[in-house]
Amino acid sequence: MPAMITCPWCGTSYAAFQPNCKNCGGPLPPPAKTAPSVESASAFTPAEADLPTPPPPPRPFADNYIWRLLLADGLTIVAGIFALIGGIFALVGVPLTIGIVTAFVGLPFTLLGGAFLAFSLPMLSKRYQAAQTTLRVLREGSATRGQIDGVEQNYNVRVNGRHPWTITYHYNVGGRDYQGKVTTLNPPGPQLQPGYPACVLYLPEAPEHNALYPHP
Repeated sequence: MPAMITCPWCGTSYAAFQPNCKNCGGPLPPPAKTAPSVESASAFTPAEADLPTPPPPPRPFADNYIWRLLLADGLTIVAGIFALIGGIFALVGVPLTIGIVTAFVGLPFTLLGGAFLAFSLPMLSKRYQAAQTTLRVLREGSATRGQIDGVEQNYNVRVNGRHPWTITYHYNVGGRDYQGKVTTLNPPGPQLQPGYPACVLYLPEAPEHNALYPHP
């Protein structure tokens, strides 16, 4: 597995070198040149990577698999934390606001809680709908060959002691190119590296809805 390249300005990590950081725009240091080791020489190359073959649809993904998708999604967890904080502030602030004597204390709590909830609840709803679509793709999607474009770790966000990874990829259906992206807290394996092939599932009636298989 190639060494990660970390932006010295914002801490975002990349699996492959690029001149500037996508997160802050700062210049990235060029990768150090090292002699290939015996281990790296024996590692499989993109052309030699064996893609997993998914079984024909419908695939037996249980309904509760959606919670696995949500709990592995960094954005969902961040939104959940904001919703929890907003709920606590609202529960404390509303009773205090109703009380005449304590209204001046409760009002800031209520407003802050409402702001947290206004931000987090729509995001949670959106991520849940996205997870439902992903589950449907995993169950019913057709398979095609894609390619990993980028693997990045965001050090600006920390969830349960882990920084989320974003994997971007592209694939072609009917002569048209599509882009895909998945965010996960699970470190990507050696087969999920830029330039490597990937198995992509998509909905035939809506090819823009896609998922990596197996899902990271």
